[in-house]
Amino acid sequence: MAPPHSSSDPSSDDAVDLVVAGAGGGLAGALRAADAGLDVVVIEAGETFRRGNNTSMSTAMIPGAGTRWQAEAGLEDSPAAFLADVRAKTRGQADAVLAEALTDFSSELVTWLADGLDLPIELAADISYPGHSVARCHTVPSRTGAELLDHLVARARAHPRIDFLVPARLVGARTHEGRVCAAVAEYPDGTREEIPARALLLATNGYGADSDAVRELMPEIAGAVYHGGENSRGDALRIGRELGAATGYLDAYQGHAALARSAGTLVGWATIMHGGVLVNTEGRRFGDETVGYSEYAAMLAAQPGSEGWIVHDERVHELCTAFGDYRDTVEQGAVVSAEDAAALAERCGLPADALADTLARAAEHAVRGSTDEFGRGNWEAPLRAPYRAVRVEPALFHTQGGLVVDGRARVLREDATPIEGLYASGGAAIGISGHGAGGYLAGNGLLPALGLAVLAADHCQERLLAHRIS
Repeated sequence: MAPPHSSSDPSSDDAVDLVVAGAGGGLAGALRAADAGLDVVVIEAGETFRRGNNTSMSTAMIPGAGTRWQAEAGLEDSPAAFLADVRAKTRGQADAVLAEALTDFSSELVTWLADGLDLPIELAADISYPGHSVARCHTVPSRTGAELLDHLVARARAHPRIDFLVPARLVGARTHEGRVCAAVAEYPDGTREEIPARALLLATNGYGADSDAVRELMPEIAGAVYHGGENSRGDALRIGRELGAATGYLDAYQGHAALARSAGTLVGWATIMHGGVLVNTEGRRFGDETVGYSEYAAMLAAQPGSEGWIVHDERVHELCTAFGDYRDTVEQGAVVSAEDAAALAERCGLPADALADTLARAAEHAVRGSTDEFGRGNWEAPLRAPYRAVRVEPALFHTQGGLVVDGRARVLREDATPIEGLYASGGAAIGISGHGAGGYLAGNGLLPALGLAVLAADHCQERLLAHRIS
């Protein structure tokens, strides 16, 4: 193996055009590059990645502003409106360059996924997510990341210009005269292979599986369940830093307050946005649930026992069956039902008087359309008996900080100059969620995962073409 910063020549004939580390959202970049005529190698650490990474564990919500699906639904939207929502949700903390680049690219991304990759895209017009001023989340029929990833994997496996190394973990990268020249892969038996490469896309997610880093950087969620890919251990951060990359927003993350405690499945925040409430073990609500599922995770973690119950009804239940994750939760027996508040309190082990009072107060606000003492004014409809409920606990889904990148996904040094040939996407890069958990908008995981991967592929293709012409 060559030593770090070896004299390997990235322009040599045996160099692959692009190495993609991570077979999640990074596959969108692999496919984009391969369709442009580049030769691609995908390195993936987990043999079960089709069900074990954050893309597969998502609800496949991809925001796009000003798409044809929105137009068909009679909805007006624009990148400017999307950017305004990002700025509002993050209180102006989101990286300005990246936020503008991704919101501008969002419509093109969704369109390319549908037209270029034949992904069965549809607009999730039936659900309003916190912070989005208009329905702009596009998804697949099952609303599961598993369907999204299966489609990307099938396309990539069939592409003649894409090769896979699985299982293999990216452990390093080499540069020559400031340019990426090789990627270093390690196999389960400990052997390593250096792959000559003209470019490297770090798409290995963040560091949510590194409990020590989570405790240091985001202590308020450190005690929550980690519900993400087991290989999200900060590999991209380490490799990028070794090459002189800058990092940012390392305290940012996506939490979730709707993980079914008994089943480990995602209940989904649609239960809340369609009119449900979240109560603690004392049968009381403790905030405005509609501010967002990410920031509500830490709020739930601070409650007695770090658990609660999402209470909804038959109307909400039927609406939520559109989500594959919710159906899985029901099939696992995690959702209980009861004819009235007293019976529900007994089934859930909650104080009957407190729960009845909570549900009565919520229903009154919903009927009146009024704002409650927590500031919640979004009530789709009052809850009515018979009720349903599911015991939930807070979870950390993925981190939202990482290597600093520009609007083309190029990894930047501390002086803001790009490391030539090095790109990052998804959790490996800074996102557009600002600091902490409160700036997370639905889709803030997949938009940087897919969008930055595609932008990286486009820039890589342009760069290599320019070198060849020159």
